[in-house]
Amino acid sequence: MKQPNILFILSDDQGAWAMGCAGNDEIITPNLDQLAKEGILFNNYFCTCPVCSPARASILTGRIPSQHGVHDWISSGNINFEDLSEDMKKNRALIKETVPMKYLEGQPAYTDYLKQAGYTCGISGKWHLGDSITPQKGFDYWEVIAKGGCNYYQSEIIKDNEVVYGEKYITDMITDNALNFLQREKENNQPFYLSVHYTAPHSPWNKENHPDEVWQLYEDCAFDSVPNVPQHPWLIDAFKSLGGEKRKEALRGYYTAVTAMDRGIGRLLDKLDELDIRENTLIIFTSDNGMNMGHHGVFGKGNGTFPLNLYDSSVKVPMIMSLPKKENGNSTCETMLSHYDIMPTLLDYLGLDMTSCEGLPGKSFAYLLGDEDGKSIDHHEEVIIYDEYGPARMIRTKEWKYIHRYPYGPHELYDLVNDPEENNNLIDDTSKENMLQQLRHQLRTWFLKYTIPAMDGRYEPVTGNGQINQLGSATDTFL
Repeated sequence: MKQPNILFILSDDQGAWAMGCAGNDEIITPNLDQLAKEGILFNNYFCTCPVCSPARASILTGRIPSQHGVHDWISSGNINFEDLSEDMKKNRALIKETVPMKYLEGQPAYTDYLKQAGYTCGISGKWHLGDSITPQKGFDYWEVIAKGGCNYYQSEIIKDNEVVYGEKYITDMITDNALNFLQREKENNQPFYLSVHYTAPHSPWNKENHPDEVWQLYEDCAFDSVPNVPQHPWLIDAFKSLGGEKRKEALRGYYTAVTAMDRGIGRLLDKLDELDIRENTLIIFTSDNGMNMGHHGVFGKGNGTFPLNLYDSSVKVPMIMSLPKKENGNSTCETMLSHYDIMPTLLDYLGLDMTSCEGLPGKSFAYLLGDEDGKSIDHHEEVIIYDEYGPARMIRTKEWKYIHRYPYGPHELYDLVNDPEENNNLIDDTSKENMLQQLRHQLRTWFLKYTIPAMDGRYEPVTGNGQINQLGSATDTFL
């Protein structure tokens, strides 16, 4: 039998809490729930940065932002502004675009190694790592969105090397293009890798941006599954209007986007069954970063506040892996893992050369994928999770979390055993001084080991408003 196929599904701004299988009894995600039932649901999975572009760069390369140099969402360098039609140039959302830049140029991705190993690689949906017109990183099939975010209707997409408006609901369009790839690969004797990068459930969340039939499913939803607490004092102005009835409207749009995406995932799974390749396809579902939809009084992820936040609701992401040949599935994994572990895990799982992973922060967790069906998996290793967003860095054990903001703070310390919701900052508690110093030392030592000085996020003025050039360019890099 040929090497297993890989279907990698990535959502956009989906918190780990936003699935039925995660215990949310209001959100409608039957296909994700079934996928978790048939595979492994990871309950402690984390992104490397709580915003899209750096998180996606870390997934592909196995590097932290202070190794690949993408520290904020990419605001420019996706398309060539001069090549746009006059009608498109009037669109203020495109005004920051200058010339295309390959933000990951010279940095190999795991898809490069898969292609070298004989895989046909395809991507449908959100790229958001620069130069959207040019296929990169081993991808032969390239159906991507022109920039990063977009409206769900009238979205800017790449078609025949040009930027055009797509009229169809973008979630359905991404699914359709992915289905075309699967159909195309039906007669191919080579294994395939397919990335399906949805924009859901990223904003906008207004009714006009989503199918009415799905919107109506949440007509009577109370949204008790999300905390309704006072707004956080650090909440940025863009989200301060989401109070009162606006809160429910935003949640309705968010849940609608998730459910519409779940329907698309169902179509993908049905196609694998139709082509009789499901049993030889590893399916991975995760999100680029977490999301606060009222959690901690925040709407948004890490840049929903300033200073930038690293709450679990921002950095914890959904992760489901459904493996070929698992008879019953229905396993859960409690081990703490990170997106920077994906590259070594995939190469290890496929039996490929892992030399490229030397010197990277991630470790393979392929050994977890062979456990017996229907059990809770926790190997009780001392796993520590690290995260960063510009000058803000985090160390998280199972019991403690420490957040350090360069150069002056404010810093945070949480006892996750007694305060899992991170409501009580213990940074000034003198009785925790020994623990604080221990975590500071571990945090400093780990980042010194892996950071490339020229890419070090500690010295970059990252505000959450976007990155407009590659590090080292002559012009300002952050907004």
